[in-house]
Amino acid sequence: MKRYEMIKDKEVFNSIIKKGHFVKDSHFVIYNRPKREDFSHFGIAIKKSIGNAVTRNRLKRQVRALVDRNRKMFKKTEDYIIMIREGILNASFREMESAIQILMKGNADEKK
Repeated sequence: MKRYEMIKDKEVFNSIIKKGHFVKDSHFVIYNRPKREDFSHFGIAIKKSIGNAVTRNRLKRQVRALVDRNRKMFKKTEDYIIMIREGILNASFREMESAIQILMKGNADEKK
């Protein structure tokens, strides 16, 4: 994920959460909202109660890697917020990847 693709602005972050569509499971909550640009923006959120700083940063790095590996599943005209939930602490990287793929497939099916 490139730096220009990341959402850092709190107002943009909150507007996607309030006005966007979401899908969730025990590992993630993914919010999405249409945008009129040529590429997607991504925001990653995790609570401070989920592990220490090292654990939270490792999980965010893994989620960024998952987004890069599964780029084709994300629409280019939408912005995404990926919230990491506590159920992820016991999950392997492959389990996290399959959870993202299932959520994005479910997200695409719901919009049809």
